[in-house]
Amino acid sequence: GEVQNMLEKFGADINKALLAKKKRLETYTKASFKSSSQKIEHVWKTQQEQRQKLNQEYSEQFLSVFQQWDTDLKKAEEQEEKLVNILRQQQKVFQQSRIVQNQRLKTVRQLYEQYIKSLEDLEKNHDNLLSGTQNELKKEMAMLQKKIMMETQQQEMASVRKSLQSMLL
Repeated sequence: GEVQNMLEKFGADINKALLAKKKRLETYTKASFKSSSQKIEHVWKTQQEQRQKLNQEYSEQFLSVFQQWDTDLKKAEEQEEKLVNILRQQQKVFQQSRIVQNQRLKTVRQLYEQYIKSLEDLEKNHDNLLSGTQNELKKEMAMLQKKIMMETQQQEMASVRKSLQSMLL
């Protein structure tokens, strides 16, 4: 009967310890998940803002260049109409207009190449940032697992000691 009582107490102690461990594991998991979610959300928002900022910058620059280009084209057309009778002047204006258009086209090409390069650099930066965040999360999870294992071992040892003492006494 005494042995039966001691075994039942021992079983009850183990059940209590398992329930406590389960609750701690749930608490640690929820906290870790919340922290991870916040970090990922922060990274995502930062990346979103950076993309929007980059797009806005280049959109404004493209718009400015296209407006200048459009203005230049309109001026060239007006000048061509006015100078129909003067062949030499018309050729000069046309030639100048072509040079300006080529410069604008070169500017557009350069801006496009810069935009693509900046976008690629930004993506690389975001990939590196995401990789670093993932590594941090892996380290945190490993530390959490180690902490839980150590607590579990300590509690099991304490439970065994308590059970042995109660058996011996």
